[in-house]
Amino acid sequence: MTSTLDAEERELARMSAVRRFAILDTPPDGSFERIASVAARTFGVPIGIISIVDSDRIWFTAAHGIADVGEVAREPGLCASAILHDGPWIVTDATADPRSLANPLVTGDLGLRFYAGVPLTTSDGHNIGALCVLDTEPHDVTELAMQTLADLAAVVVEGLELRVAARETVTAESHLRREAEQLALALQSSLLPPRPPGIPGMDLATRFIPGDRSVYVGGDFFDVFRLSANDWGIVLGDACGKGPDAASIAALARWSVRAASVHHFDPSAVLSDLNAVLLGEGGDADDRFCTVAFARLELDTCGAWITLASAGHPLPMLVRASGVVEERGRSGFPAGLFDTVMLINDRVGLGPGDALVFFTDGITETRNALGELFGEARLRELLTTLTRQPADAVADAIVREARQFGTALRDDVAVLVLRVPDDLGIDPMERVVSATGVAKEDLRLPGYPHGGQRPAEA
Repeated sequence: MTSTLDAEERELARMSAVRRFAILDTPPDGSFERIASVAARTFGVPIGIISIVDSDRIWFTAAHGIADVGEVAREPGLCASAILHDGPWIVTDATADPRSLANPLVTGDLGLRFYAGVPLTTSDGHNIGALCVLDTEPHDVTELAMQTLADLAAVVVEGLELRVAARETVTAESHLRREAEQLALALQSSLLPPRPPGIPGMDLATRFIPGDRSVYVGGDFFDVFRLSANDWGIVLGDACGKGPDAASIAALARWSVRAASVHHFDPSAVLSDLNAVLLGEGGDADDRFCTVAFARLELDTCGAWITLASAGHPLPMLVRASGVVEERGRSGFPAGLFDTVMLINDRVGLGPGDALVFFTDGITETRNALGELFGEARLRELLTTLTRQPADAVADAIVREARQFGTALRDDVAVLVLRVPDDLGIDPMERVVSATGVAKEDLRLPGYPHGGQRPAEA
């Protein structure tokens, strides 16, 4: 009984090895076909076969000199016998050898007389098949020929093992790639608001389009957050570089701007704090900086007031309902490069139908097949055709035109459009009251002249 159980366990382990190689019923392999051919020539016989012994059949993974026979039954089978031994299995004359008298290849049309085979033994000791040579005439064999056959069998096993290793490597790399993509998505989500942002009483649209995904994650980021009843922060930036390093700088910048905007109203002061944070991080300043545009938005009965500053970032474009398009602000140095960022605040009022468009250089630096840049001038020209369009339509048109112009969006693209609705309603004050949640008698409006100083807090 013990012997029977041991044999069953060995066969189960052997079949597990066969399944691991995943070779059964696969298309012919040219390298294995050549090995079968070399084996046949070595013995001066017409047939060479590489077989895999399945649970109920012998499948030919390569067959030289025999056509239209892809498999035979396992019992009785010469290869099935060959795998039961660690050494060669030789039948010099099958019609006179009791081990092969009932074999269908001997008794059938083929009329097999000669068989010499060696097992295909895996690195963990399982005989999964055989490399054999056959003839319809009896033959004697030499020790040198059998050694050559054994060497060829070893080459077959090495090939099979390499296939398994390659498949496992591909599977592991695919698994790692999926994990990296999942981590990248998680990291990228830290650079963007958890849900599409909005500002009550305003028309707002954002777009983020990842560029070359071979780097998984980039450094573009944006944020929209409320600071008080009638005070919203808007930030859009681009960290130097690609990949996790750029993303970590972008995440630090995003949250540093949030923290600094609690203590400072002026965007220039907020970005100066960000500059100090990035410089305090240490490391090589050449690869730890970012460009950032930061703005504060306050609603008014006329529409909205925007106070903004830019640390090396492309200046936002103001699109008036009248069709006038102009850059706003003055760009200082990127944050994280120098002790002083040389920032100046700009303040602009938006009326009904006016929009302010923020973007990253993934738009303007998109190149076409001739190497030409999309550029600020082309963007300005596009925006002149989008006056009085909803924020979503403006954002979609910018991304669409950049994609159609360029061969591909190699860099990440972020776009943020702020727009005052065309119709402020019968009672513009009611719009502000509804948006801020502050009673009319308690509401402090920011309506002071463009370019003037913001009134001191009471």
